[in-house]
Amino acid sequence: MSHITLVLPHLLPLPEFAPDLVRALQTPALAALLTRTSAYERGAAADTARALPHEQWLARTLGLSPEGLPAFAAAAMRGFGLDPEDGTWYIVNPAHIQIARSHSMMADLRHLGLGEDESRALYEAARPLCEEIGHPLQYGDAQTWFLRADDWAAIEAATPDTVAGMDLSDFVPRGKQALPLRRLQNEVQMLWHTHPVNAAREARRLPGVNSFWLWGASKASTGALARAGGRLASIGVPGWVRGLSSESLASLDGLDSALAQDGLLVVGMLADAAIASDWGVWLQQVQHLEEKLFAPLHAALVQGRIKELKLVLSSRETLAEFTTTAMAQRKFWRRPTLERLT
Repeated sequence: MSHITLVLPHLLPLPEFAPDLVRALQTPALAALLTRTSAYERGAAADTARALPHEQWLARTLGLSPEGLPAFAAAAMRGFGLDPEDGTWYIVNPAHIQIARSHSMMADLRHLGLGEDESRALYEAARPLCEEIGHPLQYGDAQTWFLRADDWAAIEAATPDTVAGMDLSDFVPRGKQALPLRRLQNEVQMLWHTHPVNAAREARRLPGVNSFWLWGASKASTGALARAGGRLASIGVPGWVRGLSSESLASLDGLDSALAQDGLLVVGMLADAAIASDWGVWLQQVQHLEEKLFAPLHAALVQGRIKELKLVLSSRETLAEFTTTAMAQRKFWRRPTLERLT
């Protein structure tokens, strides 16, 4: 029997929409998992200026930052087979910055649709500019690169999902050490502006890759993951989470292997719709999770194949943790509801 922790970012809807959304859901298995529990905690995250609640929870749980800071770079590098050596590394995400009337904002990176060939070409164009100022750039995957910048260690930057769709002026790094970062960004932006990759993307009506977002600073010495709770598997997550994972699932159809042993499963399939406030798609995704995830989990729990299940749910500001067991699921006097999502 296994102990499973399931992390579901954005399953808690925004408070102003929650009552209507909960009424629209038909998810009896999820309702049973959330209602018939042996432990339940819910509260606002202490500080969401740099990382969303589930990102803070991951940083603490994986032993990367007791304070919940998004110090993921070195650990994610190791997942891509890269050696962080000694020094301070940042995650670099190619990005599309939109200019609105009164401010600029970064689009959700999931919408970029950047292919490996495109990413490699942009990476090779930017790499000499980074190396000229003594900052090696390494490639993880199409959306996840890594920059060593020991002298920028004091730069505190927010995670991409914290920033997506928000006014960038509230999140741009400031201070003396941010000046060379801005210079590098400007040089890369000018280089990419006329790059053939962006010309081809424009012809296909795709957003241009016109900047990058730097965040996730960590040192190699603090980049080792805590594995006491078993392995980490993931599905539908950004590249940096895949880098932290020991197994990346292609779909929920491969769930059985992830549930056969102790570990942590991160399911990021709701992020796109929630960040965009596309609640119609969000409802469809939750219904899909009911069929492919919650119902199988509930059955495995009742049948004794899972000894304990912990669900970690989040919104932009709130984190909720539910623990349930086969014994807890026998509390028939507790009528299953979705009230705890509101």
